[in-house]
Amino acid sequence: MGRIPGVTAAETRERLLRAAADAFAERGYDGTRVADISAAAGVSNGALYAHFGSKADLMVAALRAHGRRMLAGLFAADPDRSATDLLLALGRGLPRRRDAQGNLIVEALVAARRDDDVAASMRDYLGERAGWIADLVRVAQADGEIDPGVSADAFAHFCTLLAMGSALVTSDLHPVDDEEWTALLVRVIAALAPTGSTDPTPQTEATP
Repeated sequence: MGRIPGVTAAETRERLLRAAADAFAERGYDGTRVADISAAAGVSNGALYAHFGSKADLMVAALRAHGRRMLAGLFAADPDRSATDLLLALGRGLPRRRDAQGNLIVEALVAARRDDDVAASMRDYLGERAGWIADLVRVAQADGEIDPGVSADAFAHFCTLLAMGSALVTSDLHPVDDEEWTALLVRVIAALAPTGSTDPTPQTEATP
C-alpha cells in the first residue's frame, strides 16, 4: 500500500493531516501509532514519512492545517472586516465547545511536556501563531485602531495564553455567557484604542 492511484501528493498530504488530527484527538499523542494514521489515510508508512519527518512533525502540521481552515472561514465570512473586528471574532470563539480537531492543541501541549521533539515543533508553531497575531495588531496600529504604544508582541503573547487556557478550560468545565464574554472583549479592545479616538469600539454584528 503506497501512493493511492489517481490521488495527487497534495491530496495524500491532506488525507494524512485529517487522519492524524482525528487519531491524535481521539487517542492522544502517545496512544497513536504512525501505522494507525497511515491505515486511516489509506497509505503506507513510507508514504507518510515522504511527507512528514516524524510523528511530532505530523501532529504540529495537523494543528497548522486546522488553524488555517479556521482563519479561512473567518475571512470568507467577511473579507473586509477590520483587524480589531477579526481579533474580536477570534476571541469570541474561545469559550465555545470545540470539535475533535479543535482538541488537538490539548494533546499537543500535553505531549510537549514529555517529548522534546513535540516541544521543539510546538515552539515553532506557537511562535508562528503569535507572530501572526502581532502582525495583525501592527496592521490595526497602522490603521489607527490600536494605540501604537501597545507592544504587539506582548499583546500576541496575551492572546496566546488566552487561547491555550481556553483549550484546557472548556465550556463543559466552566461555561461563560456569550454576550457577557463578548462585552468584556469589546471593552478590552476599546481600551487599546489611541487616546482621543472617536469610535474605538469594534463592530460586533459581523462576527460569527
